[in-house]
Amino acid sequence: MKLDRMIGILSILLQREKVTAPYLAEKFEVSRRTINRDIEALCMAGIPLVTEQGKNGGISIMENYKIDKTLLSMSDMQAILAGLRSLDSVSGTNRYARLMEKLSVGASNLLSGDSHILIDLSAWHKESLSPKIELLHSAILSAKTVRFSYFAPKGESLRIIEPYHLIFQWSSWYVWGWCTERQDFRLFKLNRMTSLQIEASFEKRPVPLPDLSPKQIFPDVYQVKAKIQPQYQWRLIEEYGPESFTQQPDGSLLFSSGFTDKTSIVCWIASFGDGAELLEPVQFRKDILEFAEGICRKY
Repeated sequence: MKLDRMIGILSILLQREKVTAPYLAEKFEVSRRTINRDIEALCMAGIPLVTEQGKNGGISIMENYKIDKTLLSMSDMQAILAGLRSLDSVSGTNRYARLMEKLSVGASNLLSGDSHILIDLSAWHKESLSPKIELLHSAILSAKTVRFSYFAPKGESLRIIEPYHLIFQWSSWYVWGWCTERQDFRLFKLNRMTSLQIEASFEKRPVPLPDLSPKQIFPDVYQVKAKIQPQYQWRLIEEYGPESFTQQPDGSLLFSSGFTDKTSIVCWIASFGDGAELLEPVQFRKDILEFAEGICRKY
């Protein structure tokens, strides 16, 4: 694509004093005429390029414009490439790897040896997740609605949305869009979506950004206090942080945090087996007992 090629040319010129048109033509596998047109387009865009003829000639950025060559430092480029690698972990097309190669032309050490940050956004569901991300991304770019089945705690439903944003949050992927059933913007978790189909075109509407603050998505409805056995300290640190508990004289851990609903409280306490005791809210102790008795009856 012309835009990708021009980004690649600009990246080379920012990192090298001078290059020739034949060099650029070979790197991007196009004709010298195409490179010349790209150079003209970059000049029209406000990049002051100079073309010199002769033995030591070539294409360069004007001398008095050198201050802008520091726009992307080595660390900046590494940060960009780390981000592109993370996107490629959920892409089924390797498009970001190809863009990465274009951006790193003339600085190949960015790809080998300097990759200290590795980010994988694919989670546990890469095989099913990547096609969903590609389909939704395509629908967002083309302004097409998407129909899908959605599985939530309240049951299965058929939804049609106008998709606007793909979001990675809380270790999962979501799509933010206008739900035709609810007549409002909603956040849908990709792992709960099945049978996705692109449908009709839609006219884009003003889109508010979602409030993804934990207090908005997971409001503290109930304050929980629980006595946790010390062998589960690692879980408390991992899930809620070291400030969520205090160590007691008998070695046990007094845990305190907010929860959104009763079901989450019961299931979380039960997941410790006999290693946790709910202290507050007192009224939910009976629910945990009934939960345990139900498991005993089944087994």
